[in-house]
Amino acid sequence: MNAPMKHGPMIDITLNQQPVQAYSGESILQVAQRCGVQVPHLCHKDGLRSDGNCRACVVEIKGERTLAPSCCRTVTPGMDVQTDSPRARKSQEMVLELLLSDMPGQGHKWADAQGALPHGELSQWAQSQGVAVRPALQALRREQPAADTSHPAMAVNLDACIQCNRCVRACREEQVNDVIGYAFRGSHSAITFDLNDPMGESSCVACGECVQACPTGALSPKTLIGSQVVDKKVDSVCPFCGVGCLMTYHVRDNRIVNVEGRNGPANEGRLCVKGRFGFDYVHNPQRLTVPLIRKPGVPKDPEALNHLNRNTADWSAVFREATWEEALDLAAGKLKALRDTHGKKALAGFGSAKGSNEEAYLFQKLVRTGFGSNNVDHCTRLCHASSVAALLEGVGSGAVSNPAKDVENADFILVIGSNPSNNHPVAATWMKNAVKRGAKLVLADPRVTDIGRHAWRTLQFKADTDVAMLNAMLHVIVEENLVDREFIAQRALNFEAIRDNVQGYSPEAMAPICGIPAQTLREVARAYASSKSSMILWGMGVSQHVHGTDNVRCLIALCMVSGQIGRPGTGLHPLRGQNNVQGASDAGLIPMMYPNYQRVTNQAAHDWFENFWATKLDDQPGYTVVEIMHKILAEDSDPHKVRGMYIMGENPAMSDPNLNHTRHALASLEHLVVQDIFMTETAWLADVVLPATAWPEKTGTVTNTDRMVQMGRQAITPPGQARPDLAIIQDIAQRMGLAWNYPGEHAGVAAVYEEMRQAMHAAIEGITWERLEREHSVTYPCLSADDPGQPIVFHDHFATPDGKVHLVPADIIPANERPDADYPFVLITGRQLEHWHTGSMTRRATVLDAIEPVATASLCGADLQALGLVAGDVITVRSRRGEVVLHVRRDDGTPQGAVYMPFAYHEAAANLMTNPALDPFGKIPEFKYCAVAVAKGGKLQAQAGYALEALP
Repeated sequence: MNAPMKHGPMIDITLNQQPVQAYSGESILQVAQRCGVQVPHLCHKDGLRSDGNCRACVVEIKGERTLAPSCCRTVTPGMDVQTDSPRARKSQEMVLELLLSDMPGQGHKWADAQGALPHGELSQWAQSQGVAVRPALQALRREQPAADTSHPAMAVNLDACIQCNRCVRACREEQVNDVIGYAFRGSHSAITFDLNDPMGESSCVACGECVQACPTGALSPKTLIGSQVVDKKVDSVCPFCGVGCLMTYHVRDNRIVNVEGRNGPANEGRLCVKGRFGFDYVHNPQRLTVPLIRKPGVPKDPEALNHLNRNTADWSAVFREATWEEALDLAAGKLKALRDTHGKKALAGFGSAKGSNEEAYLFQKLVRTGFGSNNVDHCTRLCHASSVAALLEGVGSGAVSNPAKDVENADFILVIGSNPSNNHPVAATWMKNAVKRGAKLVLADPRVTDIGRHAWRTLQFKADTDVAMLNAMLHVIVEENLVDREFIAQRALNFEAIRDNVQGYSPEAMAPICGIPAQTLREVARAYASSKSSMILWGMGVSQHVHGTDNVRCLIALCMVSGQIGRPGTGLHPLRGQNNVQGASDAGLIPMMYPNYQRVTNQAAHDWFENFWATKLDDQPGYTVVEIMHKILAEDSDPHKVRGMYIMGENPAMSDPNLNHTRHALASLEHLVVQDIFMTETAWLADVVLPATAWPEKTGTVTNTDRMVQMGRQAITPPGQARPDLAIIQDIAQRMGLAWNYPGEHAGVAAVYEEMRQAMHAAIEGITWERLEREHSVTYPCLSADDPGQPIVFHDHFATPDGKVHLVPADIIPANERPDADYPFVLITGRQLEHWHTGSMTRRATVLDAIEPVATASLCGADLQALGLVAGDVITVRSRRGEVVLHVRRDDGTPQGAVYMPFAYHEAAANLMTNPALDPFGKIPEFKYCAVAVAKGGKLQAQAGYALEALP
């Protein structure tokens, strides 16, 4: 899909004998569409470069001998165009008939028995133009190629291909994956994948952009083979990463059968493999459909989780079914009893970044007003807590300064500690598009990932040396007088401390430490500082360290001393990992902040919320995720010992570091209530399990990494007795003694949103529920009904009390744990393209599990050779805290001495090994660095994928 085009001045033309005004630079087809004139077109698609090769859109231009393709012919002053002249119509109809005659099946019939048009846009245009195929033409049909169904998600039926090249342009120019090509000549010409490979064996990443682009069904989702009739189409938001792609669910018989990208501001119709094909987890037979209560006498055995086979695990041996009333009474009653017996510090709650803003707001309100403390947190503690800490300290706001798509305006793009092609694939497309436009992209990471193919320079620094490398770049900018002096003088504090601190960090001194040649550090620093517009985007490779806050302090300093902020194509962007981690944090789902990042220790904020909620509130910060686990295992004499927990949509028994410790802590709770859609590892340790709704089964808002508040709508009804999360939270609250009443549809979601809007008035005052229903997506800050929202902030001041950036110098702090003779490798954890977070959703999605069904650890070829391994061997990876057995994969982007592991696989849980050491400011664990040993062999656990049977 296209963003609004940037046109020149208006000019006068004549269209079908009517005077109209057009923008200079518009195509004839665009003018016609804007004026409501329908012109057949097949090779043209909004968002793709016009190619003009199908000739279905030809029009007649007065004074010209030949007909012109309207999709790629721009208007000129005085042009006289006829789209429906006899000559133009005859040519349009001939093209449609010739193309339709080659289609498989009865090309002259418009619809199948269910009323579906068999060949998409081609059939639609033929029908609207009254075109039927003559039998004589059908008799001359080409020899039809065989179908290719080798891919788990998509079917290739080139017998329906009209060679419009839309799939080629979508793959090469929009997503920049370079898989689909156009090969051979003449009558042998054909669409190919890589070197004419079957699609399933090619390098296709299954973004499905080609499927969405195809006008005839030659490329189609396997879920739509056969009837394409759907009962309804429902607009919503992708439930996976923080990019926040708008999408449309296609629903038949209360099942999602297809997903299409929608023209949202973050994605413009684009999706990735998870967004397009990762939807059927909601229909998995392992969905929780009835409340469960642990059977008397059945112990909580955390060790059993290490041997759990999710395919065959039967919860009936551990839990019994219960009514909602019984389950809620037990869940809330025991929590209330623990609070009343042991005090308000005895309870804690984990909310979810996978739910809605309204759920996050109501959950933290329940903990603060019902439990009586600030012991509430969620997964932001495990991803960008250090980023938020540094940003709040430096610029007064924990959110991004510019949207990810703003890289289209950047001349220089620094991607550090992030693998956007895997973790934020649609955002990565904007980066690749920017490179094709001419921007310089620099990848700084211990691993060289896919985005490195597009990089101008690659800084493959040694793991844990971020500060050394970034301070060396700051040294160059200061030493070579590349500092924006005017910006520093007017808008920054403490520059002198930065200047003095980096004197000892010359590139020559830091090169041996970080592993980047001094000349390269100087070259990149100069390019960043001198560029007209430079933008920094980072991920958890920066934040998940004991020095994560210092890493981000260095990025802030790099940005500010160069004056690269407050303009298009500049700024700081921490790429958020989950669909609502930004919104959940904004809504107050963190232990030291009320909604909109107002500190609980701020007396004015404390008093305001006490009055707003009409409840006495704790004035001290609560405990964070890892700290809560420590407090569960505290001595009984500790007045802050945590004895009961309510966990909604989080899976700490998979996501926390040092899982053996975490699982032991969860099993030690006197009472654990878990609310989720599947029997997660955490749910196995619960006393009460409450079946909740998946994202397509609810209505609510989420906030993406770009600060866009976006509306998600219920598309299907939940299975069995599963209930909306928002309703369950209110049920628990009422049983805890809170007199809540949120009237309206979907458990009062609009009423909850409006209350949240009051609590966050300084950010979203102008974003009413009615406005979101109408506009779908609005960016904050937005302070009035006519405020369009501010995608770019910090134009002339920062969100700090004095309006200036507060720069903080950083020095080298080593990782908490270093490799040694016993543990000579460094473990780096992360995500992979097909799987997300702890895998509870994506590994129950048919296509995603089919593409990546097996846990792997990646090592470079040199390390494999040194260890006597080949790709596919079974290895054991062991740290001081735990070990896993899994297959090894060769990845020469992983540096020597390092092991890379995704953490989505229960049967080889990477977090059994990771280090719980915390950053002192953000309280985030050091997931990205711990010492491990690698040995050949070991006993594999049973594969734990859960997907339904594979598609045909």
